[in-house]
Amino acid sequence: MAVIACFSYDYRSYFTAGASQLHKTDPFVVVGRTRINPISSNRFRSVMITTAHRLRQLPSRRKAVASDDDHLILPDQDFSQQAHIPSFQKYQEMYKRSIQDPAGFWSQMASHFYWKKKWGQQVYSQNLDITKGNINIEWFKGGITNICYNCLDRNIESGNGEKIAIHWEGNEPGFDDSLTYNQLLERVCQLANCLKENGVKKGDSVIIYLPMLMELPISMLACARIGAVHSVVFAGFSAESLEQRIIDCKPKIVITCNAVKRGTKVINLKDIVDSALSGSSQNGIHVGVCLTYANESAMKREVTKWQKERDIWWQDAVPKYSTKCDVEWVDGEDPLFLLYTSGSTGKPKGVLHTTGGYMIYTAATFKYAFDYKPSDIYWCTADCGWITGHSYVSYGPLLNGATVVVYEGVPNYPDPGRCWDIVDKYKVTIFYTAPTLVRSLMRDGNEHVTRYSRKSLRVLGSVGEPINPTAWRWFFNVVGDARCPISDTWWQTETGGFMITPLPGAWPQKPGSATFPFFGVQPVIVDEKGKEMEGECSGYLCVKNSWPGAFRTLFGDHERYETTYFSAFPGYYFSGDGCRRDKDGYHWLTGRVDDVINVSGHRIGTAEVESALVSHPKCAEAAVVGVEHEVKGQCIYAFVTPVKGVTYSEDLKKSLVLSVRTNIGAFAAPDKIHWAPGLPKTRSGKIMRRILRKIASRQLDELGDTSTLADPSVVDQLIALADS
Repeated sequence: MAVIACFSYDYRSYFTAGASQLHKTDPFVVVGRTRINPISSNRFRSVMITTAHRLRQLPSRRKAVASDDDHLILPDQDFSQQAHIPSFQKYQEMYKRSIQDPAGFWSQMASHFYWKKKWGQQVYSQNLDITKGNINIEWFKGGITNICYNCLDRNIESGNGEKIAIHWEGNEPGFDDSLTYNQLLERVCQLANCLKENGVKKGDSVIIYLPMLMELPISMLACARIGAVHSVVFAGFSAESLEQRIIDCKPKIVITCNAVKRGTKVINLKDIVDSALSGSSQNGIHVGVCLTYANESAMKREVTKWQKERDIWWQDAVPKYSTKCDVEWVDGEDPLFLLYTSGSTGKPKGVLHTTGGYMIYTAATFKYAFDYKPSDIYWCTADCGWITGHSYVSYGPLLNGATVVVYEGVPNYPDPGRCWDIVDKYKVTIFYTAPTLVRSLMRDGNEHVTRYSRKSLRVLGSVGEPINPTAWRWFFNVVGDARCPISDTWWQTETGGFMITPLPGAWPQKPGSATFPFFGVQPVIVDEKGKEMEGECSGYLCVKNSWPGAFRTLFGDHERYETTYFSAFPGYYFSGDGCRRDKDGYHWLTGRVDDVINVSGHRIGTAEVESALVSHPKCAEAAVVGVEHEVKGQCIYAFVTPVKGVTYSEDLKKSLVLSVRTNIGAFAAPDKIHWAPGLPKTRSGKIMRRILRKIASRQLDELGDTSTLADPSVVDQLIALADS
């Protein structure tokens, strides 16, 4: 393996010392007969020492540049010395304790937060083996706390009341606002009192269907303050999808706004809610109150449709209530929120997270995975309608007393430089986004990035899907000026927080790899029979033993919870993802198992083929699906978006296929390249592969609901190009 890099000269002595330490001790530990997170420690030590030796022979350079030849990107020495986890050795010590003594490790983490009553002697209990009874996970049961109190009151009591909690940036440049922790608490208390006055009590559910206004995290925190269970529905879902969730969780109140602008497009959210409430009422579920925020930059009050007996204007009602609201103290295992996630079949799954373990896990992962410091300004581009917005827009940052940027609009409005304009405006230091956005911005050209300073940035983050190495390098080199480590995080709605992620400054990175597990997480890769594989391998990614942030059940369907996540490989949580571990122990996510294509007996991850396609200099974005093939069983069908200005041609098709053959092998070469002016995506940036499979299979009468797409017209364009 070639280890070629350009790094600052003064890093060499530090890294050589680190390598010598690694030479003396295994990176991971053995407990009894169980090898924790199998890793080729000899190989890893060899890589460290080889890299250090090569660094001594390199000329002095100011910063690391991720080129196509680089295998390892080393952290900057100055960054590492200031980091919470400054070395692999420190990580090893903490990880070892988190596995050998999870009760002690997580109790120590929990001690930094307020508990009205401490949990009992048993910090956690678990059964992940379906053959031994019902699946059960509990953390901090008996401990009495409140996550809203820990997000707000605790920070105010520590002297941070006048610190900015939220910077809000509107869809249109120049429209903005901010709230201190004192002001945020007052707003939360007013809404909490309003909810109580309208009959919401501990254990009741509240559906929140709001765009990224400050009222969205305020609503979440208000529910948590009074012990209500919030269920945020992304304000891009159709009326039918919203209705389905209303029927399932039976909320006392729905919170929404009259409309929102995304770019130049106005979306009438109140009409969608009205339709959903009408449909749920016909199915026997009647919601008594629809609390509606008047978002007058998108729609005036007077043109909003209204039902006097049910609808209440937020601005008329909420400000009348007291800015003080007593906290409803809850058990660590009391429910905090429901978040519905799509399954491969059947109705959406209501993932249920509880209070105590989720609180501690999101706080810890935020702090360490982003190396958060009190002076940081943090911006996550995710919507609170998804788990990322729950854990890393709202709860994780506020539990750490952070200042958070909340952005209402779309990242490329009014031009592709909007993200970096916002970064410079608020002096953002930590920027967390999705690979889809990275690739989109990369396609628009470097000039939209480099005209802005971005000097405030110190940590970048990636979430949502495996980031291909080409996009990783662009993110690192262009956005981060080759000085900002990237936290390429793997986790899920079900896990609550990061599971496998780099810790900035702690170890070298490989572009596209999620690297190593977070504290307390024991990932294993198993074969089809459920046998753990060690060393370099590829298979199904599972987790053995529980962690505090794990979801506890699927709402109203514990049987489906057990069947979906614990029946395939008894004794493990099955993530549904494929994973490859390389010879150095780094983890590479290969995509959903149902996105793995079996071509002539070869199992090929779609993410791997997509990465090979996007590595081509004329490919901006690609999405790969499998379709039936009479000889191979399945064949690879690739939707490809060329970079701006490049025309479709047979020569380009051949060149793209060659890129896959070169990067992966002839067996992975796409049988079909389908030109795509754009890909069907939700407004959060998720590619709707279900639609692509139907187009590829010519099942055009089975496309299903396309209402959540950011641009539904893309589907018609793809169909028109199907035979070109």
